[in-house]
Amino acid sequence: MLLWSVVAIPAHAGAPQVGAQAPGYYRMKLGKFEITALSDGTVNVPISKLLKHALHEHIASVQARNYQSTQPETSVNAFLVNTGQHLVLVDAGAGSLFGPGVGGKLPDNIRAAGYQPEQIDAVLLTHIHVDHSGGLAVDGKAIFPNAVVYVDRRDAEFWLNPANAARAASGQRHNFAQAEAVFAPYLKADKVRSFDDEHELFPGIRPLRMPGHTPGHTFYEISSEGQRLQLWGDTIHAQHLQFPEPGVAIDFDVDSTAAVKMRKRAMADAAAKGYWVGAAHISFPGIGHVRREGKGFAWVPAEYSMGR
Repeated sequence: MLLWSVVAIPAHAGAPQVGAQAPGYYRMKLGKFEITALSDGTVNVPISKLLKHALHEHIASVQARNYQSTQPETSVNAFLVNTGQHLVLVDAGAGSLFGPGVGGKLPDNIRAAGYQPEQIDAVLLTHIHVDHSGGLAVDGKAIFPNAVVYVDRRDAEFWLNPANAARAASGQRHNFAQAEAVFAPYLKADKVRSFDDEHELFPGIRPLRMPGHTPGHTFYEISSEGQRLQLWGDTIHAQHLQFPEPGVAIDFDVDSTAAVKMRKRAMADAAAKGYWVGAAHISFPGIGHVRREGKGFAWVPAEYSMGR
């Protein structure tokens, strides 16, 4: 008979929990280009109050099926494109404009990913909303001092004109003063450029006009060696609802009817052609594909890879 004795093993851990996430970046190759998805952090969004064309009970049911609340923690993503000749950032996050501890992580995650904010040649804005342009500057100082900022002419004319604030919906008015503040150091340095067409801004990078969410809402299509990635800006705010039901809109839209048409067209094209998609508010890293599913669509996230 074997006799076993239980010996108490001393606990050596006794260490406090760390309580912090790993740096938020994810890298992939697109032809000869290197794409780095970057996290600016997350923000809780009360989608049950903000979504339009969907009943509160339905929103709550869909969110519950996906183990989400009606005020989910929503990703704020940006994307860095290294073409070998240019280092281009698409969207700049929220900076400090959401308040302490919410957003504002983009500069540190750029550094963690192996770059410096000073190395960035250009910042391409999908549109001028606080969570996409707010990270351009903090306390009046440019975060990307060597970059030229590009934005569609229609968005620049709308959001950088204070006279439009009085005509805007009440929930949109704060954006005018915030836009003026974060653009100021770039305007002073003559480093803001607006565009009016879909010609390439850099080799392999061209804007696509997708108005609705804002007057100049823009996709950026990145192409290299036959591979494509479309960066969608604010096409999706509630991924579990808006992929199967692209007719669901959000209160942030300047023109929700146009935004719904744009979303349906974008999803149908991505599903038919199979290119990569990157989006600001799909769970980080926000990169994947779109497929048809029933009368709507489904999101297929990128599989984690060490080889891209």
